[in-house]
Amino acid sequence: MANVPTPHIGAQLGEIAETVIMAGDPLRAKFMAENFLDNPVLFNQVRGMLGYTGTHQGKRVSVMGHGMGMASIGIYSYELFNFYDVKTIIRVGSSGSINMDLNVGDLVLAMGACTNSNYGMQYELAGTFAPIADFGLLRHAADTCDRLGYRYMVGNVMSSDTFYTENAHNDHWINMGVLAVEMEAAALYMNAARAGKRALTILTVSDHILKGEATTAEERQTTFTKMMDVAFSLV
Repeated sequence: MANVPTPHIGAQLGEIAETVIMAGDPLRAKFMAENFLDNPVLFNQVRGMLGYTGTHQGKRVSVMGHGMGMASIGIYSYELFNFYDVKTIIRVGSSGSINMDLNVGDLVLAMGACTNSNYGMQYELAGTFAPIADFGLLRHAADTCDRLGYRYMVGNVMSSDTFYTENAHNDHWINMGVLAVEMEAAALYMNAARAGKRALTILTVSDHILKGEATTAEERQTTFTKMMDVAFSLV
């Protein structure tokens, strides 16, 4: 095991809470620290990947960026789970919907994460591993959405290794009932499974691939607060 600080996180042991809410954009992590945490303290700015620890309704929690793609979240979540004694990671992020019953702004609770990535090959399993969320977190998140009246769906997402692709094969994923496309959940769920920890991905539909609808970068950074409400309810 590596000593801390790690090559990617400049914190000492004890500076990161047992629950970390993560976002791809470090500025979204900064937004959460400023709007959801009391007395946030910066614990990381290595490579600009901002991380803060504070309290929310009296409970200690950290927020941190994880970058884009499975390689990036794979590094950060691995170090948090294995070197910093983090027990729970909740990812809040944006997604492109491929389900006609979802609208821009709706939430997706990722029960499972299909993927076109070879991330799971490292485990040398004699078959295909199905990355899934922690059920306790998932059930609590769904209950919170019901209580707050937030529109949401629960189901499979597609974690893609590529944003720009020659052929996304969306029709095939649609036929299998996949709700949305994103880029990180599968690696997060695999790291959590291997470490014996808990993880959940909560997504906001930022783009609807089938309907041709989209939001701006600023909206994605500062207005997708419903998924944050749900995430912080799990602390």
